[in-house]
Amino acid sequence: MEGTQSPLFVLTVMDLEARIKQLAEAQLTNPAHFVVDVVLSLRRSPKKITVVLDGDQGISVEDCAELNRTLSVALDNEDVMEDSYLLEVTSPGLDQPLKLVRQYKKNVGRRVRVRSATGTIEGTLQGVTNQGIVLETGKTKDKTIKEIPFTEIQKTIVLVTFN
Repeated sequence: MEGTQSPLFVLTVMDLEARIKQLAEAQLTNPAHFVVDVVLSLRRSPKKITVVLDGDQGISVEDCAELNRTLSVALDNEDVMEDSYLLEVTSPGLDQPLKLVRQYKKNVGRRVRVRSATGTIEGTLQGVTNQGIVLETGKTKDKTIKEIPFTEIQKTIVLVTFN
């Protein structure tokens, strides 16, 4: 069937992404840095590996460049990719949803938009547990605290606010 992938191909891509993430994490020298995601684009030439890097206090261009250098050497030494590839190490963009508990924790105190099966809600992220988040919604007089389990969250975006 055209346009579909076999389960074997998907499994192989998932294993490859997991291995690259493992190698990337092994290259990190700052414990405040963490790998959010690894995305492979294997349909074009050269193949592309995108590693999304974040940090508890943010991430700099220099941090991304350093991981790019060390990960490139590790990927070549392990011969992870059969063909030539392009490696990109980047930080999550403002429009990228939060994926890890660690990302939620670093954004406590910021305004977020949370989409769940029951709707969308905006508020200030007040706290994070391993099970979910605590969100303060409403205006000064009508503030409400709402606990949202991660199992109900489809997408959370940090809102940019200007004072």
